[in-house]
Amino acid sequence: MILPALAAALLAQGEAPPPPPPAPPMVVIREDDVRRDEPPPHGAIGMSTAYRISDAVPPPRAMEFRRRVLHIGAAIGAHPISHDEVYYVLSGRGEVVSDGVFAVLEQGMAAYLWKGAVVGIRQLGDEPLDLIVSYPN
Repeated sequence: MILPALAAALLAQGEAPPPPPPAPPMVVIREDDVRRDEPPPHGAIGMSTAYRISDAVPPPRAMEFRRRVLHIGAAIGAHPISHDEVYYVLSGRGEVVSDGVFAVLEQGMAAYLWKGAVVGIRQLGDEPLDLIVSYPN
């Protein structure tokens, strides 16, 4: 109640609050421009293809958005996270772990992982695991 009353009082005095700063312009990224083959993070278990999409966005940005293809036998090793994180599977199968609890993920499934957990994911089966990894920075 106090804020609307204050706003009304300011407007009555002819002092409108300043407009918010404009948003930065949209950034469009082609995944081929950010593709690189590298060992997965957190243990370098096997090989992967990384599409570090949000790395192409200039600051300020509030989130990371990445596509990672874990080749057969590859894994993102277990590691503690200091933010919530999402693994979303585009294709293939994988096994995700969060604080010692394991679950199999397949196409169209996501794991929401909580800040403070120790998490990781490994590829299963005979096709690569293609996933999106997203988290705030």
